[in-house]
Amino acid sequence: MAQIPTSAIAAAGLVGGYATARWTGRRPLGGVVLAAAGTLAGREWHRRTSPTTTALLGTAYVAAFAGSHPLAKKIGAWPAVFTAAAAMAAASYAAADRRN
Repeated sequence: MAQIPTSAIAAAGLVGGYATARWTGRRPLGGVVLAAAGTLAGREWHRRTSPTTTALLGTAYVAAFAGSHPLAKKIGAWPAVFTAAAAMAAASYAAADRRN
């Protein structure tokens, strides 16, 4: 069975979490999507990399989510989410996916 790249999972979690919250009007539901994707990505990071790398990528995922909020005030919501998702995807690819 083919593995889904963790970079895609992490980026989809950030974009999907925001899209869910925006289109349903329920921020907690967006948080569920964000957390589910983060958990799935974290499990794969743990399986593919070291505990230190897993912790760093998990921290980067949370930082991307948190960082998108102030960035949205400067460049707009969707551009900020896509920027955060792209940065997270790049970090995840470099640390976990490129090796596989």
